[in-house]
Amino acid sequence: MITIGIIGGSGYTAGELIRILLYHPYATIDFVYSTTNAGKPISVAHHDLLGDTDLHFTNVINPNVNVVFLCLGHGKSKAFLEGNQFANHTKIIDLGNDFRLHDDQKFQNKNFVYGLPELQKSKIKTANYIANPGCFATAIQLALLPLAQANQITTEVHINATTGSTGAGVSPSETSHFSWRNNNMSHYKAFEHQHLAEINQSIASLQENFSQELLFIPNRGDFPRGIFATLYTHCTKSLEEIVAQYEAFYKEHPFVTITTTNINMKQVVQTNKCIISLMKKGDRLLITSIIDNLVKGASGQAIQNMNLMFGLNETTGLQLKPSGF
Repeated sequence: MITIGIIGGSGYTAGELIRILLYHPYATIDFVYSTTNAGKPISVAHHDLLGDTDLHFTNVINPNVNVVFLCLGHGKSKAFLEGNQFANHTKIIDLGNDFRLHDDQKFQNKNFVYGLPELQKSKIKTANYIANPGCFATAIQLALLPLAQANQITTEVHINATTGSTGAGVSPSETSHFSWRNNNMSHYKAFEHQHLAEINQSIASLQENFSQELLFIPNRGDFPRGIFATLYTHCTKSLEEIVAQYEAFYKEHPFVTITTTNINMKQVVQTNKCIISLMKKGDRLLITSIIDNLVKGASGQAIQNMNLMFGLNETTGLQLKPSGF
């Protein structure tokens, strides 16, 4: 069994990790660390787990677990690792943004590998330290990587993507308050969202001399979870050629499905799937990419990375079913 520690245990991503790992056949949760809830049952923060586990939060770490998931929020993982030491054999998967960019991947003699399995599966398999991708970044990269591999991003890409309120984290804010968010919509960080840096980095790793603009408008949706991203760009290839190209790229990646039908977010919510729909109008290619921001966009992908790091089938424990209604 893989022994697991979770740091920052009261947030949404930690809750999703616990839900999935409780039913993972080769994993056991050793501790869930939370300074604010130490000593309290897990169900105090994650109400849906009442009756599913007798785990309690703790403010003491076990430095000898096999793998640690860091769910501390952006910019806090480095500080935690500076103050807490783990055994040399302990693998670390960070769900924040501290180690995603090339300039940040080396830390304390640790070399963090960017953990998008559909891009770096072979590197993940031999890694000890993983920087889990961002949720918007996951949906958008999966939409564009096959084009980048073929050097086909030749003009600017227009991106409009809407995320659920859980993407803002568990701490309440003005724009996550129900009274503001319900029956409402807004955009934020237009053209300058922090996930653009890792998206550009990944595309450049496949398409040499990539220099096109990614014009990204992130939106807040009035639903709790999921990402619905639409992208369009210039493309002269036929739809049949593009579909074949995408299917070939994702042939060995079990969580990505390619279609030419209209898709909706309920097809992926509560799963680790990404569904990509391809359509054409003249020389414009429309790509729609949908994921659950907490699963494929965070915790499910982190467990997918864990499976690869420990030599398991990457789908282990992640055969999750969406709810259509």
